[in-house]
Amino acid sequence: MLPTSLKSRLRLPLIAAPMFLVSGPALVTAACRAGVIGAFPTANCRTVAELDAWLAEIKAATEGAAPFCPNLIVHRSNPRLPDDLAAVLRAGPEMVITSVGSPEPVLKPLKEAGCLVLADVASVRHAEKAVAAGVDGLVLLTAGAGGQTGWVNPFAFVRAVRQFWDGIVVMAGGMADGRAVAAAELLGCDLAYMGTKFIATSESLAKDAYKQMLVKSRLDDVLLTRAFTGLETNMLRPSIAAAGLDPEDLPQRGAIDIAQDINAAERERPDAKRWKDIWSAGHSVSGVADVPSVAELVERTAAEYAAVLSS
Repeated sequence: MLPTSLKSRLRLPLIAAPMFLVSGPALVTAACRAGVIGAFPTANCRTVAELDAWLAEIKAATEGAAPFCPNLIVHRSNPRLPDDLAAVLRAGPEMVITSVGSPEPVLKPLKEAGCLVLADVASVRHAEKAVAAGVDGLVLLTAGAGGQTGWVNPFAFVRAVRQFWDGIVVMAGGMADGRAVAAAELLGCDLAYMGTKFIATSESLAKDAYKQMLVKSRLDDVLLTRAFTGLETNMLRPSIAAAGLDPEDLPQRGAIDIAQDINAAERERPDAKRWKDIWSAGHSVSGVADVPSVAELVERTAAEYAAVLSS
C-alpha cells in the first residue's frame, strides 16, 4: 500500500515513467504539479554536477506537489552508480526506482535516508529476489512496456506477485489511457507506469520527429529486439528503417554495457544513431493521437479514469 501522506498528494495513481534521454526537469516538474509522480533516469544527465543541478531545480519547483522519483541504473557495468547515488541522497527524494539489476547495493543508504525504494522486475524470480532484499515496491515490467521490457502477461504477473507480496505494486506496460490505469488498480496494483504518451508531450526532451512518429505509429510498428541494448527492448520499426537498418535483419548486441549507453561523448557523436535516431515505444503507442502538454495529458487521463470509477 502507498503511504497515506503520499497518496493524498496524487490526482491519479500514476507515474510518468523514467525514460532515457526523454525525461528531463520540465517533464518531471509538470507531471508532479499536475498530480502524478514524475520520474527520470539519473543517466539522462551528462555529469554528476548536472544531476545535482537537475535535482535541485526539480525539488524547488515541486515543493508541496506530487513526489519526484529519480531512477538509478544499478547494473554492475554502470560506473556512475556510486556518484549518482550520492547525488540522490544529497537531494533527499521521497522515492527512488532501481532498474537493470538487483537493488541490494543501494538499498541500505536509501532506506536509512527514509526513501521508498521501488525495483523494476521482469519475472517472478526477480520479484522474489527484490522482496528478499528489502524493497518497498515492485515495478512489474510486462510485455507492453516501452524501452527495456518484460515478456509476461500483466494479468498473470500481478496475480502471481500478489500471492507473496502485499507491498507497493506498479504495473508498467500498455497504459494507453485512464481506463488502463483503473484496470491496473482493480487488478491489485497501487500505481501504473505511463511512458509512451509522456514522450509525446510538449515538455519532453524527445525530438519533434520522434513525437510525430509516435502520433503516426500503431501497435504493429513496435518491434521487440535485443539489437540496441542487449536486453529485450520495444523499439519503433519506422525509426529503425529511417536509420538505414532492416528491422527484420538486425544484429544482436552482446553483453549489457551501461557505460557505453550513458557515455555522453559516445551517444552525441554525429554518426551515433542508437538513442538519437532509433526510438523506443510501448504497446500503448496506438493511443498517441497528438502532442499535448503534460498538464493536458494528465487532465484527459484523469477524466477517463473518473469515468470508469463512476460507471
